[in-house]
Amino acid sequence: MTTKAEAVVVGASAGALEALSAILPALPREFRLPVMVVVHVPSDRRSVLAELFQAKCRVQVREADDKEPIAGGTVYFAPSDYHLLVEPDKSLSLSSDEPVLFSRPSIDVLFESAADAYGEGLVAIVLTGANEDGAKGMRAVLDLGGVALVQDPDRAFAPAMPQAAIRLCPSARVMALEEIAMYLQKV
Repeated sequence: MTTKAEAVVVGASAGALEALSAILPALPREFRLPVMVVVHVPSDRRSVLAELFQAKCRVQVREADDKEPIAGGTVYFAPSDYHLLVEPDKSLSLSSDEPVLFSRPSIDVLFESAADAYGEGLVAIVLTGANEDGAKGMRAVLDLGGVALVQDPDRAFAPAMPQAAIRLCPSARVMALEEIAMYLQKV
């Protein structure tokens, strides 16, 4: 286990609700790290993920706001149709830049900006999904000394995203959802 973890970033797409439901409600009330989450949500719909998970979780859950300082023990969901970035001063920013791999928000955008801000203090998690978003971002996290966890593709609703992350990041730890939840409880 890493003791230098400062933040967690999570990316998910198809099957995200089930995967996140196995991880986020397992976080203890005293969980000290911020968790930033990108889920691919259709751009024409408002995301209700923050409200849904606030009802299930013991930690604070909210939709991220532009220029918001990052607080420990809080889960931040990217709003629909905005990239979520971590600034060098460890605040959040939202961007309407072009989609990446047809996605806005993009997992890669979050992971790469968070890797630059947190370096070896970052834990990146790629969950179920049907494209390759998150793989390049996870590579950036590993390149800067962070930790990479990937949902076992054999147990994912949509295995393409975990498989892409494993291909680009063969040193990533492949885990079942329950193992990811247990890992986070100990960081």
